[in-house]
Amino acid sequence: QVQLVESGGGLVQAGGSLRLSCAASGFTLDHLNMGWFRQAPGKEREEVSCINIAYGNVNYVDSVKGRFTVSIDRSKNTMMLTMNNLKPEDTAVYYCATDLVPRLSTSCAWARGADYWGKGTLVTVSS
Repeated sequence: QVQLVESGGGLVQAGGSLRLSCAASGFTLDHLNMGWFRQAPGKEREEVSCINIAYGNVNYVDSVKGRFTVSIDRSKNTMMLTMNNLKPEDTAVYYCATDLVPRLSTSCAWARGADYWGKGTLVTVSS
């Protein structure tokens, strides 16, 4: 059974850091494309970052470039999102997702039809 479980969210002051984890089970995340997404209150879900795990290529939405970093711990079958210099506008529920399809592209377009999403972890950044 494919499962994604996010953790690591919480309340942090502006300028602070958090590291989110997305633990995968039921499949091996190696060689796949995965992504981080977020949904702020009253807003639509947006992409944060997508990674081509086989090649380690990553893209980030402009608003998080230079502050967020995606990494993979293959020994734990887990994808992480390290978030530094957090801003109040980063407040959202963060989700990880995959459609279990390996691709060369780092585009997040696949997420529109992705079947596998975690339940999310809440990040709140106070000003």
